[in-house]
This record gives sequence, C-alpha cells and structure tokens, in this order.
Amino acid sequence: MQESPTDVPIRDEAIRLGQLLKLANIVEDGAHARAVIQGGEVKVDGEIETRRGRQVAVGSVVELAGASFVVVAE
Repeated sequence: MQESPTDVPIRDEAIRLGQLLKLANIVEDGAHARAVIQGGEVKVDGEIETRRGRQVAVGSVVELAGASFVVVAE
C-alpha cells in the first residue's frame, strides 16, 4: 500500500525540480539532486524527468525512491 504524498509548500506558482528536491529534504545538495534526476530516478506526474531545471507547478506530484511529494501553495 502506497502512502499518501507529503505536501511541499512553495511561495511561487512553480519551482525548479532540483530546488524542490532540496526544499523537501529529499536530497542533500544540488550535486545529489543532479545525480538522481539525470539517473532517471525522479518522476513528475508519473513520467520520468531528467531535466533538473524542469518547472514543477503547484499540484504536481514528484516521486523518488518510493516516496511521493505534492507541490502545494504556501
């Protein structure tokens, strides 16, 4: 059974994927974010995303290592 996604509040309407992973404390730093994204380990709205600069909008669901996170407005 999959757990419900964890909310990650952001100030703006969208955030870059690499920044989101750091904000949610999913990765330690930008280098770690780049490694997991380029390695095809991150999904945005169910699709593998390999661009660290991808804009992730409020309402999007990001998945990594079996955990999921939903972007919400602050």
